Amino acid sequence: MFSRACEYAIKIMIYIAGNEQEGRRTGVKEISEAINSPEAFSAKILQQLVKSELLVSYKGPTGGFELAPNKQIKLVDIVKAIDGNKLLESCVLGLETCSGKNPCPVHFKFIEIRDQLKETLLSTEIRDPELITKGIGMT
Repeated sequence: MFSRACEYAIKIMIYIAGNEQEGRRTGVKEISEAINSPEAFSAKILQQLVKSELLVSYKGPTGGFELAPNKQIKLVDIVKAIDGNKLLESCVLGLETCSGKNPCPVHFKFIEIRDQLKETLLSTEIRDPELITKGIGMT
């Protein structure tokens, strides 16, 4: 459903949120080991998340990554930053003319699923304690 990069981005954000609760920043190496991702791939995803203003990067011996302060970050923000809007808005078969008035063969079977997914992504905040508790130690 999500690209591999998006899956890792969600894991990264949950992991960083957990470390944020403990009052510490998280480095690339620790993140990549925690989520079982190649370090270079994790670094590229982290760059995208910083560019999208979902994370803040700090340099130096006490550096690392933190969630953007004073910002409510939802799962939908992460998905849009990495995969764009395609999953939430495009035809599941990739047709350009698919709509309620001109549906593809599976339009009405998938529209409800997509709407439920969209609602979940819009209503799930990355700092949600339940999300963080279940996410820590995921490899």
